[in-house]
Amino acid sequence: MFYCGLDVSLKQTALCVVDGGGRVVREAKLTTDPEVISRFLRENDLCCERVGVEAGGTSSWLCVELRRLGQPAICIDAKHAAAALQAGFRNKNDRNDARGIAELMRVNTFREVWIKSRESQYRGMLLTARGTLHGQRVALENTIRGLLRLEGIHFPTRGSRFAEDVLERIEGSDALLPIIQPLLEARATIMRQIRVFDRQIIAAAQQDPVCRLLMTIPGVGAHTAISFKACVDDPARFRRSRTVGAHFGLTPRQYSSGEINVSGRISKMGDRGMRRLLYVAANAMMTRGRWSALKAWAMRLAKTRGARRAKVALARRLAATMHAMWRSGEPFRWTERAEAA
Repeated sequence: MFYCGLDVSLKQTALCVVDGGGRVVREAKLTTDPEVISRFLRENDLCCERVGVEAGGTSSWLCVELRRLGQPAICIDAKHAAAALQAGFRNKNDRNDARGIAELMRVNTFREVWIKSRESQYRGMLLTARGTLHGQRVALENTIRGLLRLEGIHFPTRGSRFAEDVLERIEGSDALLPIIQPLLEARATIMRQIRVFDRQIIAAAQQDPVCRLLMTIPGVGAHTAISFKACVDDPARFRRSRTVGAHFGLTPRQYSSGEINVSGRISKMGDRGMRRLLYVAANAMMTRGRWSALKAWAMRLAKTRGARRAKVALARRLAATMHAMWRSGEPFRWTERAEAA
């Protein structure tokens, strides 16, 4: 039986095939095309038990296409693979990386990465596009504030009347208006496109039964629900709901060596946008809305550990609760704890 490793780049892919004893059988540099790679393996009678692909920008597409062509492709964790490859070879190059990945396939010491469905990938694209525009809007607003600060002009950092406030403060300034006006017009254009994305997200959430179920939780809106469904993709990925919080980086880091055992801040692993939305939902639950058992638990925790830590803990429990609701199909329980909480 053979094992194949692929070191993928945008244009070319380094390929290495080893046998069960670790001997290199074939090496090649091919075009990054699943048809070309699959045909090369078939023409050389290389029936591989596992084909390893390191996680990257094109990995999900390549793995899905290779599987469609009958190749047992596996997407492996890049950080986990990098540590193993660094220990195995002195020189880092595409050839050695492919050989190292093939060796990981042979000895079965890799960490597989979940490949999301096409629906989840498209929704992730929608959320990424909306987040990009939001970041550009914030950057424009900060630039305007910085330019006006040079003239000693200050105004509130937040508010729905941002453009009106700016124009009121620079009224009558022939020097500032030609500089600030184009920035305000660019911001207005971005705001219009953000609203277009918002309407798409809300419509997608309203049409999805899972998202409607998750939106029964106070503080969880369309953006949080659609993002959670896109990030988790399949609830069967997690055997226990409490592990979802760790998947999104909401559990403390731990360092233990001998008599030293330090529990630090949260790991901040996983999807950053999902973690932020869970924190926003936790903040909304604690500061607004009806009383519930989950909110009561968070408020008691806030009295002893502080509001900030309580919101992080509540965000972690919200992730577990949302997963448990998705798996069971039951709506949010107001008067008793959710199953996973």
